[in-house]
Order: sequence, then structure tokens, then C-alpha cells
Amino acid sequence: MKQNQKITKLAAAAMFAALAFAATLLGKFVPNVAGFLSYDPKDAVVVIAGFALGPLAAAGISLAVSLVEMLTVSGTGFWGFLMNVLSTCSFALPAAWIYQKKRSRSGALAGLVSGVLMMVISMTLWNWLVTPLYMGVPRNVVAGMLLPVFIPFNAVKGSMNAALTLLLYKPLVSALRRIGWMPPADSAPRFSWRTVLLPLLLLAVSVVCFLFLTGTIHF
Repeated sequence: MKQNQKITKLAAAAMFAALAFAATLLGKFVPNVAGFLSYDPKDAVVVIAGFALGPLAAAGISLAVSLVEMLTVSGTGFWGFLMNVLSTCSFALPAAWIYQKKRSRSGALAGLVSGVLMMVISMTLWNWLVTPLYMGVPRNVVAGMLLPVFIPFNAVKGSMNAALTLLLYKPLVSALRRIGWMPPADSAPRFSWRTVLLPLLLLAVSVVCFLFLTGTIHF
């Protein structure tokens, strides 16, 4: 029985990894911020995997997908791979860990808010440390970009992926349960329009803010 559970979990993780890579490919069509900061929707898939399979699974999927991306469609090499993993894990692991402790809507919300905050804080530090190395610019130039560019970019990116997580988690996990790749839920939560409308509102506001950051729209 335990062996079957391991195989089932691996199959689910592989499916999440494939979906995450597909999301990465879709992200290539989204305009960049400041010419080099790219939105990556795979973080939402990785968080959903973390909610369903645990934080360690989220970390493994992040590493695997970022490695495949580096070897196939990315032109940023090792530094891009490193920043990709750091960004995704700083968002997904706190969110998944908190949700594992409290498997409820409030636990999911608390996890996602914590994940966004952790990503903004950690990527501010990592951008200050690492970006000068691979961009070949003085550290004071990067420091001057933290507040107007890096911090709002990561906040908006995290908010978009948190909204996508809230919208996609139930359909994806329900599909996995139907095909037997996850155990059935203990109880079926009642449908509430708030569970759809609030994430949609957050997503809409985040998209507008992102387009503003890319220069596509102006206020």
C-alpha cells in the first residue's frame, strides 16, 4: 500500500512539473518589466503542488522545472536558474508549510500572504546581492532599482500567482482525485462566491499594476 502511495505521489508530482513547465512557456509571451524581469506563472502551479503534496514536493518541482528551463528556453544560464529557484521557493515553501499546518481556506490565505511577503523580502536581498554579478553593473545601480522596480515587481508577481492559486487549486486537485492520484477529501466545502470573486478581483488589480510596471498602460 505504501509503495502504491509513493508511486501515486510521484505521478502527481510529475504532472505538476509538466504543468509548471507549460506555465513557464506561457510566461515567455508576457512583457518584461525593466527589460529583464519576467513574470512566471509556474509559481502558482508549484504552490498548488505544495498544498497538495507538501513543501518538499514543491521544492523538488521548482528545482526540476527551473533546471529544464535553463537547459531549454532560458538564456540567463546559471544565474537565472538560481534566481528562479530562490524566487519560487521563497513564495511556495512558506505557503505550503502553513497550509500543511492548517488545511482550510484561512490557512491557504495565511500561507499565500506569508509567501508573497517572504518572496518580496528575500528577493530584495538576493537581487541586491546577485543581480550586479550577472548584469555587470555597480551595486549602487541595483540598490537604486530596489524600491521603484524590484519590490513592486515581486509584490505584483506574488499577488498574481496567489490569486491564480486560489482560483486553480480546487479544479486541479479535484481532477487528481477523480483519476485516483490523490485521496478523497475528508469533507466537501460549501461553494461561496467569495472564493471566486475575491481572487478574480485580486488578479484583475494585479494585472493592471503589472501592465503599468511594463509601461503598457499609463495612469
